[in-house]
Amino acid sequence: MFSRTIFLLVGCFLFINAPAQESVPVSVDEIIVNHVDEEAARAVLLLEKSVNINSGSMNFEGVRAVGRLLAPEFEELGFRTEWVDGAPFGRAGHLVAHRDGSGPRILLIGHLDTVFPVDSPFQEFEIVDEHFARGPGTTDMKGGNVIMIQALRALRAAGVLDDISVRVVLTGDEELSGNPKSLRSAALVEGGKWADYAIGFEDGDGNPETGVIARRGSSGWTLSVSGKRAHSSQVFQPEYGDGAIYEAARILHTFRTELSTMENLTFNPGLILGGTDVEYDVAANRGTAFGKDNVISATVTVTGDIRAVSLQQWEDAKQKMREIVSDHLPMTDATIEFDQGYPPMAPSEGNYALLDIFSTVSQELGFGEVRAVNPRNAGAADISFVANDVEMAMDGVGLMGSGGHTLDEVADLRTMGQQTKRVAVLLHRLAELQ
Repeated sequence: MFSRTIFLLVGCFLFINAPAQESVPVSVDEIIVNHVDEEAARAVLLLEKSVNINSGSMNFEGVRAVGRLLAPEFEELGFRTEWVDGAPFGRAGHLVAHRDGSGPRILLIGHLDTVFPVDSPFQEFEIVDEHFARGPGTTDMKGGNVIMIQALRALRAAGVLDDISVRVVLTGDEELSGNPKSLRSAALVEGGKWADYAIGFEDGDGNPETGVIARRGSSGWTLSVSGKRAHSSQVFQPEYGDGAIYEAARILHTFRTELSTMENLTFNPGLILGGTDVEYDVAANRGTAFGKDNVISATVTVTGDIRAVSLQQWEDAKQKMREIVSDHLPMTDATIEFDQGYPPMAPSEGNYALLDIFSTVSQELGFGEVRAVNPRNAGAADISFVANDVEMAMDGVGLMGSGGHTLDEVADLRTMGQQTKRVAVLLHRLAELQ
């Protein structure tokens, strides 16, 4: 018994004093992945808190409240935060955060507002089952904001957050932007001129197998048409002409026949008012019209939008529309005006290169290849204001789901961790390129 005890004691002594076996190094990617998994519940809780604050674009206090919820998240990571007052452009404002680092300058873009006003019946976050949650703005785009924050937290956990300089712009009016556009977009434009790369956290087309490297720009237009009022029995006579409604119909029909075949170009008349007298409320997008069947129409107002994939296509289309408008029917007149709108994010070699890096990261993490979204499936977004100023830009890396902008908006929570891991590793790869 004594000898056995001595044997065990000697064995323990030798084990304690033996050289420690070298541990296998854990890679940055592994730390990122593990950290994202460990914080999965935290991410969903932050999403729930954000979604449960109504932040319809015109609910200024609600938009500010979401900003107050997220600002400490960035500050805890060492960011300096600032609230940009939206009064000069008629909205709540934007949350901007900045953190200096040693590597590339990266602009991260999101938004605080949703399309759901304070009187919407859709107000609360709800877990549907183990994979899905519904709620206003879950995918567009409060989930994207959470992914942004969680990716930055994962980089800090891996000790590599200092390897990049980051600026964050979370706008408060992406869904219903303020005016003038030059003021509401100033923080974005400034960020774009500062940055090397820009990444937007919208949900794209809702498919995690795609990324957005091109977005069509969106601009509104207003067509104003006038004719000579007279008894309807005199319509088409040289001294009375065709009337405003016929002229408006000619213009709209010619738009369709001469421009509808241009790839990735769309234009849509969304409102039309015509008759003897028209009253149009621009702010409310509504109006009234009065006319009689036996009177030649004197005035028409039409409003719509136009979407193009490049600045050149946009300018070409607007010039063609002006030419069509100017070719008047007898005794009529017409003008068309375009607002500033959202510029297009044209596809570029740099954008494709960024998508390739993102796709490679995705494959390395076991999530598969990522391909480019068809621009017809990607609407206007804030990243378009910066895409022409940075080396590379990509959007659509947010939380995926379906039913955006409707009462059926549902998020696929399985893509929360997936997107966060892919974004975090992408940011690390960009640091490694320097």
